[in-house]
Amino acid sequence: MLDSMIKVIFIGVGGGVGSILRYLLAGVIQRGQTGFPTGTFAVNVLGCLAIGFLAARFADSPIDPRIRVAVLVGVLGGFTTYSTFGLETLELAKRGAFVLAGLNAVGTLLCCLVGVWVGQRIALVLAGGQ
Repeated sequence: MLDSMIKVIFIGVGGGVGSILRYLLAGVIQRGQTGFPTGTFAVNVLGCLAIGFLAARFADSPIDPRIRVAVLVGVLGGFTTYSTFGLETLELAKRGAFVLAGLNAVGTLLCCLVGVWVGQRIALVLAGGQ
């Protein structure tokens, strides 16, 4: 129980660090640009690159599991959950579960876009708009 609580604390601290890094880096990259969300795009790609590299390096490493979870789930989860999505989808494909990988990729994109749209519609309705 204590070890689980310590992991949660590590994840929380890492998540805070990742969120701050995302905010700063995306802001620097996006500065002065309009139109395409370059900052968010770059953070998502960098997060995927980082989780791919670190997951492979940590796989056969004697690194403390609390540090591993703090970095992979905390820092990179706070930086971008897109990195976890990328890793999980790739792992499905590597195991030969191509249908599941495709469903995860397409389903995540479509359902998330629909979720944003529905959330906006609900907010407008509650605000008395259309």
